[in-house]
Amino acid sequence: MSREGYTGYTRGEARTATAGSLQFSSSPLGKIARLPWGVILTIFALGLVGTAMLFSVSWDPVTQAPSPKEADLWRDHLTRLCIGFGLMIGLALLPLGIWERLAWPAYGVVIVLLVLVDFFGVMGGGAARWLKLGPIGLQPSEPAKLAVIMALASYYQRMIPTNGQPPALWVHGIALIILLIPAGLVFKQPNLSTALALASAGGLIIFFSGIAMRYVLGVIVIGIASVPAIYAFVLEPYQRARVDTLIAGITGETTNGLGESYQIEQAKIAIGAGGLNGRGYLQGIQSQQEYVPEQHTDFILTVIAEEFGFLGSVAVLAAFAFLFFWAFRVAARNKSWFGRLAALGATSIIAFFAIFNAGMVLGLLPVLGMPFPLISYGGTALITVMASFGLILSAYVHQDEKLTGRGPY
Repeated sequence: MSREGYTGYTRGEARTATAGSLQFSSSPLGKIARLPWGVILTIFALGLVGTAMLFSVSWDPVTQAPSPKEADLWRDHLTRLCIGFGLMIGLALLPLGIWERLAWPAYGVVIVLLVLVDFFGVMGGGAARWLKLGPIGLQPSEPAKLAVIMALASYYQRMIPTNGQPPALWVHGIALIILLIPAGLVFKQPNLSTALALASAGGLIIFFSGIAMRYVLGVIVIGIASVPAIYAFVLEPYQRARVDTLIAGITGETTNGLGESYQIEQAKIAIGAGGLNGRGYLQGIQSQQEYVPEQHTDFILTVIAEEFGFLGSVAVLAAFAFLFFWAFRVAARNKSWFGRLAALGATSIIAFFAIFNAGMVLGLLPVLGMPFPLISYGGTALITVMASFGLILSAYVHQDEKLTGRGPY
């Protein structure tokens, strides 16, 4: 008698064992066991890098202790990181069907909040981007990133034909309206960086949903042709000044070292001072002497570059590259359009901020007030990034979940 395929179970016992295995895999413990813990630990480790860098920013080399006015930076970041970690794991366990059902309520809430900012917004960073909810400050443009992505993914889940044909052009037109409403409200605050991130991620979702390439090329041509008009009539004076500074820096023209170019020049000095291996932890002259403005938020990479040098900076960027590569693979392998497009959009938002911030610090892109994900100081931004990773992890755990489209096709 052949023993090939013999398991040691009778047929009935095998069915019972299989059913038990399936039940375990769909339980919370089973889902936790299937989570990619190497990826999760990488995310948490990058958050801890941010905590360490914020501690360095607050360090006073004279008293050899954190400065009283900045001592809470690293504590707040660590507390929010731990809260965000728990939120990320909890969201990762949610089936994609629940994410899809929450998409439109979340979209509606953030639209209301963005409208309220226009009337009751509190100034912060030179713009009215915040709502004060008792002792809590909320920046609605941050959760808007995730809500808009979810809404677009849910929309296409319902509207993409099941017969393999691409959606009609009017379907993409409505998606563009869904995207432009919150992007316009965010831009009006003004918050150009987040508006650009929303437009970029939303554009990628529309592109990968199956829009014809001729329309994409048409939009690109129109966008390039519109650059002079946008520069002259849309951008605020301080935004035009930042673009002028970037162009001057690239072309080698003389700039005012105490004006718009000051941040970039000081950032380059800090990066150059780090060399290959860096000055060492808590030894950054530019960091502790506060030569670089906004080094705890937009220019946190200069602290890493000065204290850990080229090698430390590359290690951090390589960790993000690994996360993005893994997340894009999750999007590509998902069985549902919602999971595919939502994971793609969430990854694109985080990648946009990471790439743009790095380019900004290096003087390759204009300064737009853009924090570096997981590392820069910021409560709403950090929680939003962790929630976005929660969505991507959910798409990984539930990649075989099939959602039913409910559109007109």
